[in-house]
Amino acid sequence: MRLTRAFVLLVLLVSAAASAEECPQPFRITFGVEWRGMNAGTSTLELTRKGPNTFVYKSTNTPRGFFKLALPGTITQESTFAIIDGEVVPAVYKGDDGTSDTDRDVSLNFDWSNHQVTGTAEDKPVKQPLEPGVQDSLSVQIALMCALAAGKAPASFHLIDKDEVKEYQYTREGEATLDTPVGKLDTVIYKSQKAGSSRATRMWIAPSLGYLPVKAEQSKRDKRELQLTLRVVERPNTAASSTAGR
Repeated sequence: MRLTRAFVLLVLLVSAAASAEECPQPFRITFGVEWRGMNAGTSTLELTRKGPNTFVYKSTNTPRGFFKLALPGTITQESTFAIIDGEVVPAVYKGDDGTSDTDRDVSLNFDWSNHQVTGTAEDKPVKQPLEPGVQDSLSVQIALMCALAAGKAPASFHLIDKDEVKEYQYTREGEATLDTPVGKLDTVIYKSQKAGSSRATRMWIAPSLGYLPVKAEQSKRDKRELQLTLRVVERPNTAASSTAGR
């Protein structure tokens, strides 16, 4: 019995180490977006490898129907980061609201040598001290995925939101099995929330897909406003796992 337990523990440790070593792996996910119950468009998350330890993570949000009036352009965010000693280290972050105006755009450079974040946010200059572990609005998702793949349970992350570094608490709220276009998926549910804020984000993360998010919700005062539901999961050099909802 002791040998069996030891063997099971060894397998779990080896599996966790392998998952952590392989995290992150390139992917492309497409979600349907609902705003207060109405079809608002689509959202795509895509991670590509640009070098041995360098990645680009991009979010593309395309409005449809009525929402094109309020959001005439495609909203994009892009984070370039490196994996150093198993940690996610952001280098450049850019956010664009899809219009020719720049009053909602963000451009940040992470200068780790001088411990500073510099750039512009909504036409205002940014210059903030930079501490180890600080993430941007996109790289924090990869940091969470890789932490979970390594068997860790992060309680919080510091990230720079526009021109200010803020701490977000991460709480595991339980587990759920979801019916998705790629079949039933067992997921863990994490909530992220800034201290004192009435706004919270919940993510349903699938361990079987390398800890990819397969559903997300944003609520304010416990009332759901935004929901993302899985449509397609793709891996490089492979066919789409599903084309449902296209």
